Amino acid sequence: MPQNRSVFDSSAIPFRLVFVMWLSFSIQFFYQIDLGFLGIKPRSFSGLIGIFTAPMIHGSYMHLLSNTFPLLFLGTLLFFFYDRIGTIVFFRCYLFTNLLVWIFSPRVSYHIGASGLIYGLAAFLIVFGFLRQDFLSILISIAVVIAYGGIFYGVMPMDPRISWESHLAGALVGSVTAFNLANKKRVR
Repeated sequence: MPQNRSVFDSSAIPFRLVFVMWLSFSIQFFYQIDLGFLGIKPRSFSGLIGIFTAPMIHGSYMHLLSNTFPLLFLGTLLFFFYDRIGTIVFFRCYLFTNLLVWIFSPRVSYHIGASGLIYGLAAFLIVFGFLRQDFLSILISIAVVIAYGGIFYGVMPMDPRISWESHLAGALVGSVTAFNLANKKRVR
């Protein structure tokens, strides 16, 4: 069990990102500004900014809401139970997911939203637990599968308006990160 770490402390990074997501959406909504150009536009110089900003931009209130709660839950879970590696995992799932989308996505449209990060966090928590084979990690894996296991249908190209590429990249980055850190002695 984590020492001297509260749920509030563990939610700081996810909460800050969610705050910026809501702030960005509020600016779009109240000022009628489309910030979609801050998304990832694959293999374009102008789309490079999206590697850093795309998770903060959302196309609708429902899009924002559907990213808010999973990001808060999975991010807090990560930092609470795996505080020694949480920053590494969060950084990789945020940055490398978006980089893969910029490099490999076949679509030329902008990719926005935090779902790639969410898929990365979910994949990490699921795979890491089964690789570690300790009771708490397996319990966390099972809880994430029960709560969010259905999201993995999103890695298939079903809806042209949804960036399945971000979902797939996030799931790959989260899984590879889990394999990479599975043998680390102290994770909490």
